[in-house]
Order: sequence, then C-alpha cells, then structure tokens
Amino acid sequence: MALLRLELNSNLFLRDPQETDLGRKIIDQSIRMIDELGLEAFTFKKLSKAIDSTEASIYRYFENKHRLLVYLIAWYWNWLEYRIEFETHNVASPTDRLAIALRLVTEHKSNDATFPSVDESALQRIVTNESDKTYLTKQVDSDNKEGLFRGFKTLCKRIADMVEEINPSYAYSHALVSTVLQAAHQQVFFAEHLPSLTEHKVVKGDVHQQNYEFLLELIQKASKA
Repeated sequence: MALLRLELNSNLFLRDPQETDLGRKIIDQSIRMIDELGLEAFTFKKLSKAIDSTEASIYRYFENKHRLLVYLIAWYWNWLEYRIEFETHNVASPTDRLAIALRLVTEHKSNDATFPSVDESALQRIVTNESDKTYLTKQVDSDNKEGLFRGFKTLCKRIADMVEEINPSYAYSHALVSTVLQAAHQQVFFAEHLPSLTEHKVVKGDVHQQNYEFLLELIQKASKA
C-alpha cells in the first residue's frame, strides 16, 4: 500500500518530523507515551530514553511538549479531513455526505496502514483527553495567528459547507459544526469519566455509535430546512 504524507503548517514544528526516521520515531513514541502517561507526566527526557536518543535531538523538531501536542492534534484533524474528502468525493447528496462525515468523526479509530508511524486509535484517545489543552492557553491568539489551528478550522468549514448545502438559510452552520466536533470527543470523555453529564453509557455497548446517533440527530434537527 502506498504511504501518504499530510501537509501541515510549518509553524507547528522546527523541523518536519515526517521527513526523517528520527522524526517519525518521535511522533510514534510520543503518541504512545502521551496516551499512557497523559501530557502532564510526559517529558522530552522520558521520550528521549524511549527512542534511544537525546533531548536535544527532540528539541530540534519541537520547541516544547505543548507544541508537540498541538502538532499531534493538528495531524489528527488533517487526517480526518483527508478521510472525509476521500469517502465523500463521489457522493452527490449533501445529506449523505454529512452522515458519512459524522460517522468518520465519531467512529472508534483503527490504525491506517497508509500512515504507519501514527497509531490513530491512541491518537483519538489523546484528542479526547488532551485536545482542549491546545487552545485553552494565554498564547491562543498568537498561536491562532500562526495558523496552528488551521486543521480544525478547515475541517469545520468542510462539514459546515455540507450543512449550508442542505439548508442555505441556516445561520449558524459553523457554530453548530464546531460544537458537534467538540462534543464528538467530550461526550466520550464524559461517558468514561463523568457519566452524569451524558446519557451515553460505555457499559451498554459502543459509546462511539451512541455518539454518532446523538450528534447526527442534533445536527439534522438544528439545521432542518
């Protein structure tokens, strides 16, 4: 199978990790470690030991662990947009395209063989548990000016365009879709850790399927012509 590479904003890194074996090892191992340890306990020192390298070599790719997290989350949104574009390319109906997009956003992720250095299942858990930390910071405005959140915004626009095709008079397509994209991960987090905040139940089956059905109903009813 041919391997693909996603084009990401160059401001996300000091050196593109997709270009070198070491960079790909940094991405692969950092996903595994942040998934296991959480961002707070994760350090470049621990990462350097895991990949048998030096902290200095990691700092040549990312200035700190927060910027590395922003990179990983941005990669995830870009990957989702790529998958949505691929699977909806020949689908004429915007209603069908919207349903496909929501399925891809909410489904439990399995590893994509075209990107072997990324464990998409672990990365999905990182997005669920850590993604709010990418923008709930004092430097959010300067990060935004650098285009660090472009992946999330372009994904939001792609799905909002589908909503506008279904109902051109609906005034809140971007607000609706950004809320749905956040809820796609927050509701899973709530089901796993704060269950009184959601009706989704991990013990009653596939929480991702429950989330898909909930969000599809929400977006269809909100934007109904």
